Amino acid sequence: MSKIVLIGANHAGTAAANTILDNYPDNELTIFDRNSNISYLGCGTALWVGRQIDGPGSLFYSSAGKLAARGAAVHMQTEVTDVDFDNKTVLARDKDGREMQESYDKLIIATGSLPIVPDIEGLNLANVEFVKLFQDGQKIDRDLENPAVRRVAVVGAGYIGVEIAEAVRRRGKDALLFDVAESCLTAYYDEPFTRAMDAVLRSNGVETHYGEAVRAVRGEGAVSAIATDKGEYPVDMVVLCIGFKPNSALGRGRLGTLKNGAYLVDRRQRTGAPGVYAIGDCAGVYSNALGAESYIALATNAVRSGLIAAHNACGTVMESPGVQGSNGIRIFGFNMVSTGLSFAAAQKAGFDAAYTEYEDLQKPPFVKAENAPVKLRIVYDRAGRRVLGAQMASDYDISMGIHMFSLAVEEGVAIDKLKLTDILFLPHFNQPYNYITMAALGAK
Repeated sequence: MSKIVLIGANHAGTAAANTILDNYPDNELTIFDRNSNISYLGCGTALWVGRQIDGPGSLFYSSAGKLAARGAAVHMQTEVTDVDFDNKTVLARDKDGREMQESYDKLIIATGSLPIVPDIEGLNLANVEFVKLFQDGQKIDRDLENPAVRRVAVVGAGYIGVEIAEAVRRRGKDALLFDVAESCLTAYYDEPFTRAMDAVLRSNGVETHYGEAVRAVRGEGAVSAIATDKGEYPVDMVVLCIGFKPNSALGRGRLGTLKNGAYLVDRRQRTGAPGVYAIGDCAGVYSNALGAESYIALATNAVRSGLIAAHNACGTVMESPGVQGSNGIRIFGFNMVSTGLSFAAAQKAGFDAAYTEYEDLQKPPFVKAENAPVKLRIVYDRAGRRVLGAQMASDYDISMGIHMFSLAVEEGVAIDKLKLTDILFLPHFNQPYNYITMAALGAK
């Protein structure tokens, strides 16, 4: 029996807690979380704010009460202020200022990530919002209810920014999307895919401002404009979606980290301190595409890391197989999915990279229903022929197709192996000369 302390209980922490409570009930589990809620699916914020789902209630899949009913000691709205890694104790303070100290045999750190806050003036004005917590979603939703809010600036054209821009348009407001990059979603996709998404955004009324750096938010009390290095634009609201950084202050200077500050962990989620594990967005992860430790802040990665750490903390050896960073997005009915490295990312990482691509209808032309064009790009290493990543885009739901490429990256499959892979054919589903086979055959 071990005494386990868990710091943080969102996706990674909830996965760890559930694993311990389900499989190792003899262990003593104490949970600290500084928020008032847990397990919020932040990826659903835009769906809720954009009125594509009934409300935020279904975005929670656990609660402090559920974990406590199964035997955990749960301290909500309680922030861990320090950890003594030598003496294995945790110091915490609750919302009323009361301090408490808890000893541990095993410690799991799941403190997540924090929004990147730009060093610009005007962030204290009313109607300037970030996107992370449930409470942030509530503020954005409330601001959009105000009829005086007509024009909304969204800063950052990554996944969250693009989704929020869609949500703003669905609420009948003007959306202005800003990014220093020359297109959206550049961290995951190559130019043909990002440009396709740009076209979808613009055709649905999103005003894109790429290659612009935001310098300030203007206003007296509340937002009235946003200023960039190229001009000033009247707006009534600003939503900042620049990105996230690991929340790793507790171990700073005492636990090993990656360059960005994320905790350095092994395949069992162990840090360099005895009995201490780090999971989720505060920790690094092994990228099979890169063949190295990386930082890929996705809920799917967080959940897997929580499972692995919990089993290891309770005595069952389990190692991560690594990740590919598989991801997807759907905007105004247009779907894009990717895994591994884009061509640009592969080149930046030093690979002698190449790509092969193909575009065709999902099904034979005589099938008229649900038969949209699909674009596929497969990135591979010229020297070893290993698949490094893939990207797909279509109005058709092609999301399940990316899983095969994810496994290919994980297992180091050569691009040539895909040329004659046994892929089913039926007109209801696909074409006899399908785009996966045809793209692979095009690899030189």
